[in-house]
Amino acid sequence: MAERPTTNWRHGIAEEAEELAAGTLDPECACMAALYPEELLATTDAALDAFEHELPGLGEASDEQVFAVVERFVLALNEVNDANNGGAFETDEREELCDFIDESLTEHGVDVVALTARHGLGRYQLTNKWRKW
Repeated sequence: MAERPTTNWRHGIAEEAEELAAGTLDPECACMAALYPEELLATTDAALDAFEHELPGLGEASDEQVFAVVERFVLALNEVNDANNGGAFETDEREELCDFIDESLTEHGVDVVALTARHGLGRYQLTNKWRKW
């Protein structure tokens, strides 16, 4: 199963906290907790929950239905980003979220390459129409 980006971010926070506690990381170099405050993680997880809830059965769904699920998820992430002054998701986070979408759809039977090709898009352009982050 595709790993949620928030799982990775929480792991980084915990790892950094361990390094700080052990004295192996200079506190001035610690940034994970500031990059991923709990409210950001919680609201991103809520969007992920809703997306994951819609995944079963998408392998048999029409292109329009798959795009509608992706659109709802991307718009939810836009709201998370807006609530964080447009700075919730930087390049690494955007890539993780897009990879998560691709992997999740694929795991549920959606041929993302064929889907996007049928609509004149490259595989990694699936979210571009709605994405503001």
